[in-house]
Order: sequence, then structure tokens, then C-alpha cells
Amino acid sequence: MKFNTKAIHYGAIHDKQFGAHVSPLYQTSTFVFEDCAQGGDRFAGRDNGYKYTRLGNPNTREVASRLAALDETDAGLYTSTGMSAVSTALLGLMQAGDHFIAADCLYGGTVAVINKVITKYGIEMDYVKINDTEAFQSAFKANTKVVYIETPANPTMELIDIEAVAAMAHAHGALLVVDNTFMTPYLQKPVKLGADVVVYSVTKYINGHGDVVGGIITGKQCYIDQINNPHLLNLGGTGSPFDAWLVARGLKTLGIRMERHCENAMAVAKYLESHSKVAKVYFPGLETFPQHDLAKRQMSNFGGMIAFELEGGYAAGEKLLNNLELISLAVSLGGVDSLIQHPASMTHAAVPPEERLSAGITDGLVRISVGIEDLEDILADLDKGFACV
Repeated sequence: MKFNTKAIHYGAIHDKQFGAHVSPLYQTSTFVFEDCAQGGDRFAGRDNGYKYTRLGNPNTREVASRLAALDETDAGLYTSTGMSAVSTALLGLMQAGDHFIAADCLYGGTVAVINKVITKYGIEMDYVKINDTEAFQSAFKANTKVVYIETPANPTMELIDIEAVAAMAHAHGALLVVDNTFMTPYLQKPVKLGADVVVYSVTKYINGHGDVVGGIITGKQCYIDQINNPHLLNLGGTGSPFDAWLVARGLKTLGIRMERHCENAMAVAKYLESHSKVAKVYFPGLETFPQHDLAKRQMSNFGGMIAFELEGGYAAGEKLLNNLELISLAVSLGGVDSLIQHPASMTHAAVPPEERLSAGITDGLVRISVGIEDLEDILADLDKGFACV
């Protein structure tokens, strides 16, 4: 099956009793056993049937297996949020005494869980400019177990060569974990480029409608098993069946939505690049983007996320953000409607100021998630906002 067919049909649950066309919702906390022997077999792992929703549910399994198929990898796990996907994956792949390397520009929530949680359990880490090959190579230690990256990075849109980083990580006996939230498997397939595990906030493009929080981890079966048991099962980060059912519904239109996101974002990026009040635009699809060639090599299109800086810095950005009507001033991204926000005071407020600046997140940086509205209406709203700057 090709991508869109797989996104609609792979792993669908066919209801034989009533003949429902859409997978039913299994909104239940527990499952009934036919007899004691079956219950014992399920808890012993001899029967892969369901026992208790924290330990597995048809809806969460459906959406996780479908996304793994779209990633062209072995298996997946559905989690309660994107952050539970990130934290559970990292904790599941490391233990006290291990060391890991992370890119210096990451989502603020990821930085917070690394700095405030993971490193408190005897796990060492270093932030590195991954595209600085010399610095990256020198960061490896004998106990390095994981390299963690986002590409494009949130919010600067800096790209990282997945294939090159995977080769370096594997040469040192480490695993590569990639946050692919911005791209989705429709635009980028990290496992095909050498990654071992991929994490998603399905709150964003995968669901696409801004009404769910959830996460998914995909990857090779051995690593998914390691993350799932004992970590996900015992930490309790399993997502709800209803949220998973909504994500499965949203996933069916991922391909056609991403095409429109990409088309609109390219036009908005060109509009911003030509605007006299804009100092700099960060969008991989622009030929002026420093890593445009890398974008063409590892991505099938350029996504719907743009970062830019205004000539007047934060004061000008505040005027723009406060005078938009169609484009909502809100964090998150990847929904059908356009959103705009100020990373330094919002999504990346938890990142220490010196670390933000080192990663290129200036006080004047603005991030826009371009939706699938009619392009003319998006541009008209930006015109109105810029008129107040």
C-alpha cells in the first residue's frame, strides 16, 4: 500500500458483530476473560489479547501500529502526550551511569524534562551543536548511549543531517532518537535515514485538528519492547482510547493536509521574505535558507512551519501578534488553522536565556504554523497586522 491508502486502512479494526465501517471506540478500563486460564495466559504473555487499558487497548494499538507502518519501521507505542513519548523513550533507552547527547536547539518542554528530570537519575548529558562535526565527535564518551535531535529544530528551523548523525552515533555504539513532529512521516522518514527510534507529538500534524493531546514512539521492535516494558507500562503514560480514536481519524487525512500546509507555507515564506518590515525568514523551502540543499535531500517537501524576525525586534513582533484576527495567538502547531506565537516568552520560556540565545532563539523571533485556510485570507490578515507595526 502507498502512503494515503495506508494512512486510511492499515490496522483498521473490522467489527464482525455489527459491521461498523469505522473502527469502534473501546472506551473501557478493563477486559473480561473467558476463563482463568485465558487471564493467566494474557498476564504471562502467552496470549497477546487485552487485559487492562493501561497495558494495551485496541484503539491505542491501531493508531500506533499505523504510524509505525507509515514510518516504515517495526512497531509503535501510543502515549498520553508528546512529552510522555519523549520522556518515556529516553528513560527506556538509558539507565543511571549512561550519557547522552542532545542538539542544542530543542522544544522547550524537552529541554525542561532533560534538565529537571532525566539528569536527576544519574544520567549525564551534553548539549551540542550537532552540525558542528568536530564538537559533536568530541562529545561522545565511552558510556554514550543515545543521541537526541529534532529536525527541523523548534523553533529556528535549523536542519540536521539525519543520515550523517546516525552514522556517527552508530560508530560509537549509540542509538539515534529523532523528534519528527514538524515533518511527519509524510515528509520525512528518519528510520529510513538511519534513526533507531522516532517520537511524535501527535497533538500536532498527525491529529491535525487541535482537539487532542497525545504522543507516539515508533522504531525497531527491540527498542520499542525495551521502552514499553517496564517503562511505559509502569510509568503509566498510556493515552486514552478516545484520544487515540480521534488521532486515527485525523491521521486518515494527513497526506492531503500536509500538501496544503506546504503549499501555503511556501507562499507565506516568500511573502515574509519580500516584506520591508521583516529582517530574516527561516524556512527550509527558500533558496536563501542555508540548508536548502539538505532539506531537498532528506525531506520530500518543506512543511508548514516558519520562523522570522522583524526589523523592530520584539516590540515590533508584539505589535504584529496583537493585531492579527484570523491567525490565532496560541502555542502548539500543526492544526488546520494558522497559529502564531513568541518562543522566547512562550514555548521556550523554560529554557535559560543564555541557552536560548546560543541556540539562535532571540527575543525577536516569531514562529508561525501555517494552516490550510485559503491563502488569500492568511496573507490579508498578515497585511493588517503589519500595518500596525
